[in-house]
Amino acid sequence: MSEFINNREQLASNNPDRLVILKQIFQDLYNGRNLDEVKAHYDAFIGTITVDEIAQLQHIFAEEKSIPTEDIKQIYSQHSEIFHSFIEKGTSNQKEQPEDQPGHPVHTFKLENREIERLLQSQVEMHVAKFLEEDSHEHVFHLIEDLNLLLDIDKHYSRKENLIFPYLEKYGIYGPTTNMWRIDDFIRDAIKEAKQKLQTYDGEKQPVLQILQFIIQEVKGMIYKEEHILFPMALKNLTEDEWVKIAHESDQIGYCLSAPSEEWKPERKGLDEKTISEGLIKMETGILSLKQLELVLNHLPVDITFIDHEDVVRYFSHGKERIFARTKAIIGRTVQNCHPPRSVHVVEDLLADFKAGRKDSEDFWIQFKDKYVYIRYFAVRDEKGTYIGTLEFTQNIAPIKVIDGEKRILA
Repeated sequence: MSEFINNREQLASNNPDRLVILKQIFQDLYNGRNLDEVKAHYDAFIGTITVDEIAQLQHIFAEEKSIPTEDIKQIYSQHSEIFHSFIEKGTSNQKEQPEDQPGHPVHTFKLENREIERLLQSQVEMHVAKFLEEDSHEHVFHLIEDLNLLLDIDKHYSRKENLIFPYLEKYGIYGPTTNMWRIDDFIRDAIKEAKQKLQTYDGEKQPVLQILQFIIQEVKGMIYKEEHILFPMALKNLTEDEWVKIAHESDQIGYCLSAPSEEWKPERKGLDEKTISEGLIKMETGILSLKQLELVLNHLPVDITFIDHEDVVRYFSHGKERIFARTKAIIGRTVQNCHPPRSVHVVEDLLADFKAGRKDSEDFWIQFKDKYVYIRYFAVRDEKGTYIGTLEFTQNIAPIKVIDGEKRILA
């Protein structure tokens, strides 16, 4: 290792060799090299690292697919530990920033993280310790209650995935989208699995303890990734207008364990609201104003989403009760990046069939909370049969399924 001594000066932050060495360090961790040795090696060669370099590394691993999906969570757990002491910190004498103000999306995310940490420390970890000593019905019940509260974390992750990730992608930053979303799903699934194991607890204590420890570790790790990598990266790239839009749309998804105490208003005049033009649209079977057309679409008893021929989301209806969350941030985003990584292949296969003319429609139906959801996809083609895009219809058919007999208009 003598060839690396005193090389830190040669590895300036603008030197592409830095990324090569950082990548090798990650690969060493994955291959089982001693963690302390890697830390020492890392400190000797690199020094501090920026959040942008972290993002580049995430993107490289996602693109190369050099690490199997099932091992991603393990390497990223190590990722948090090894970079904990080295990520560049901002100066402490800066004046209060917008993200420090109540109502700013980052302030809200951090507020939720503090509540999540409080739930883990004051309830989950305490009840896990008691369950370890005695797996009584009472201790099992307390853990089920804790997991019911922790399931609220889905709103926190959904806002991150559907509001922050799309804007980062517009700036060419894809690492967090793939990697964080994958870990978010690991956590969601683990919480549901742990709850199921406890609800059907048969005395097998170790599998329950193992998954509970996994949840605690991964949730804490995700909080660190968000606050030391994702949020600084987003604050560096997103504009004030984009943060205002994120703040306005957060209510549509909801909040985790807490909510902003007030609306965030930047120290300037608010955004000008673009009014909808009253210009007329002439169609084959009638004429409507843009206002009328939008109201008609939003009053349909189905949710509609249109994806163009390049797989870009161009429109979605905005009825009173949407089944699945949609935010304006998805407009202009490819549909593949609007789905969790584990289900993207299904979307791509369906679109490929539509484009090739192998299919004109596809239907799915699922049980979702208290709804029975019927999801229909239609290939949209012009008069020459050219593929224009895909139309998605989503409807809660639970009330329709119970219809019986007749109800005539005159009745």
